[in-house]
Amino acid sequence: MARFKYSGRDRTKKRSGTVTAGSKREALEKLREEGIRTTEIVEVPETLLTKDISIGNPVKLQHLVIYLRQFATLLKAGVSVVESTKILANQTDSKALRKVLLDIEAELRDGNQLSQASAKHPKIFSAMYINMVRAGEAGGNMDEALERLAEHYEKQHNTRQKVIAALTYPAVIAVIAIGVVIFLLVSVVPTFVGMFEDFGGELPAITKFVLGASEFMQKFWWLIVLFFMGIAISLIFIKKNKKTKYYLDYALLRMPIFGKLLQKAVLARMTRTLSSLFTSSVPILQALSIVENVVENEVISKVVRESRDALEVGQSMTVPMRRHWAFPPLVTQMISIGEETGSLDGMLGKVAEFYEKEVETSTDQLKSLIEPIMIVVLAGLVGTIVTSIMIPMFDIFNHVN
Repeated sequence: MARFKYSGRDRTKKRSGTVTAGSKREALEKLREEGIRTTEIVEVPETLLTKDISIGNPVKLQHLVIYLRQFATLLKAGVSVVESTKILANQTDSKALRKVLLDIEAELRDGNQLSQASAKHPKIFSAMYINMVRAGEAGGNMDEALERLAEHYEKQHNTRQKVIAALTYPAVIAVIAIGVVIFLLVSVVPTFVGMFEDFGGELPAITKFVLGASEFMQKFWWLIVLFFMGIAISLIFIKKNKKTKYYLDYALLRMPIFGKLLQKAVLARMTRTLSSLFTSSVPILQALSIVENVVENEVISKVVRESRDALEVGQSMTVPMRRHWAFPPLVTQMISIGEETGSLDGMLGKVAEFYEKEVETSTDQLKSLIEPIMIVVLAGLVGTIVTSIMIPMFDIFNHVN
């Protein structure tokens, strides 16, 4: 999509501005529809300042779900794919999605299929989306495919939000605890140093430790900043490398308390995605390749890859899963039943529902468990610092008396 700068007038006044379109002709048509007669229109070269910059997916999941629901409704009502795309481009609240839909509309008018046009925007539309749309095009049930996609993304979003909520609370409390401790060590404790030096007595070990920590914090605070920056940068590089990310994901899944929650969330995502793909008649090997890339956990991805390899040599896809600790018997048994009865999509859907409910239950339990623990930890840290100051103060008062 290109950006065009125009000047002209409507019925009442002069108009000028910019318009985004696939070509100069399309830009003129858009302005004509708005009642603007152009006197000049030129394409604006794309620069770093005018280029849209985005990190990750620029379209929010809720906007994508609304788009899919409305798209399916329009198709059921007999509106063509081209006209539906045009209508949705004008209705969506997402600027990024509107821009992409206008581009797709132009592609559709040129004779391309929706799956082909969507595949040119991988940041917005995942491989799963492309394949399910392609299957809908081949089967003539595009509206059903879009509804399944909307349902899939909704459930995926809900599961992810529950996990994020469970992990955010302890993270916030930890940040508050660190902030309070730093404030006490840097601002409060130093005010008592002179008093303790004038006292001249032997200070308790806990007081010496806190005073030493306070002195270190004041002199070498930059080391602490560098330490946390180093951790953040290291995590970024670890996630970019598949080998190192595997060990990180392994450690996260083995982590006490939170590991089980993350495992259930990943299994729910894997089985839900596979179920949606199978329901849309995506070939099983292709579906496993898609899941391998979208599951976002290298430990599970490796097993899915091995399952695909097992299918290629005529074995059951559960063979690698049975050998791996990350896959409970429930998953392998339900998949085996699905393979034997030809109802793999239904069985995977039931497994996904089970683990989605498990994630919901686990997050509620974690919140009720972590809240008192974090409060005790915060109270213990602050109490230690306060105690280290109060003990010498009592000695000073006793000495004075």
